Amino acid sequence: MRRGAALLEVLVALTILATVAASVVAFASDAARSVRHARDTESETRRASALLDAVALWPREDLDRHLGERPEGPWRLRVTRITTTLYSVVLTDSTSARELLRTVVYRPEENETPSSTR
Repeated sequence: MRRGAALLEVLVALTILATVAASVVAFASDAARSVRHARDTESETRRASALLDAVALWPREDLDRHLGERPEGPWRLRVTRITTTLYSVVLTDSTSARELLRTVVYRPEENETPSSTR
């Protein structure tokens, strides 16, 4: 009877070991997937930031010309005039409409003189 108990203990130990090993593999796979997703998101954010940096340099005429929402590469660019001198620029993901980046830019009116030159 002792031999049968030892065999049963070995089978239980192997079952526990296999369960733990499968859990470790699943956790490692999830961790790798999370790291890959974080890298992809960071890369997308950097590219979106480069586009938003360029848009932030547009003169008033270009911002007026781009008012509204339009596709811009893999994103959607929305330019809205908040006041006569402030523009809101929003970059969203074109597939999920998730907002990636947002900024507000100031452009003086043509007849407005910057305060530093007064």
